[in-house]
Amino acid sequence: MFVSVLCDLGSDDSRTAVYSLLPQYGFEKLQRACFESSSITEKQLLALKRDIDKVTDFYDRIRMYQYPVEGKLVITSLKENRWRRIVIRSATELS
Repeated sequence: MFVSVLCDLGSDDSRTAVYSLLPQYGFEKLQRACFESSSITEKQLLALKRDIDKVTDFYDRIRMYQYPVEGKLVITSLKENRWRRIVIRSATELS
């Protein structure tokens, strides 16, 4: 599965912790706050989210773009210590 992670972290402590976690899960830093992996599994992604929960606080925001998840694009975001998930369906599925 391909996953892109975008980070908007509120403190240096959170930034240091998250930026050190992502390479442990096989993510490569592409830009200042953007990491990507094309080889992460669903199980590893769940473990990463748990680890991110441990090192972030209320003001940190993270957005993950995952493809494919059952043939769809999934956007998962962490905002105010809560994970939210949006599933993007194709136009052909809507009609």
